[in-house]
Amino acid sequence: MHKIIRAGIAASLLAIAPLAAMAEGAKVAIHVDEESIQTMNMALNNAANIIKHYEDLGQEVTVEIVTYGPGLHMLRADTSPVADRISTMALTHDNLSFSACLNTVQAMQQRTQTDIPLLSEANTVPSGAVRLMELQYEGYAYLRP
Repeated sequence: MHKIIRAGIAASLLAIAPLAAMAEGAKVAIHVDEESIQTMNMALNNAANIIKHYEDLGQEVTVEIVTYGPGLHMLRADTSPVADRISTMALTHDNLSFSACLNTVQAMQQRTQTDIPLLSEANTVPSGAVRLMELQYEGYAYLRP
């Protein structure tokens, strides 16, 4: 009987976790795993539009763009086709962050036998996929352009 009650309480807490997270403001994780400039620009467009929407409402929003696999090129200092746009957006929006998968960085370094330089706006995370999971657990909405 106690196990059933504890399981019910645990399930209830998990069910209301996203609601509690929303009370802190809107949060969205944008996933980029393609090297396509169209996908990268769509992710940045989505971020800009989401931020503008919530600012117009006078509400807080947090946006994190998470890159891994071929999408890491978005945050590579030597190959990013959107580096200037990222720099401008990062300066304009302190509620926007960029995460680069360290697993992908290390795999690229191993394959090319060279350092993989990242944009100064990029924060490394151990795993891009795990980061997306963590953000969703924290109540972030998930968006894949």
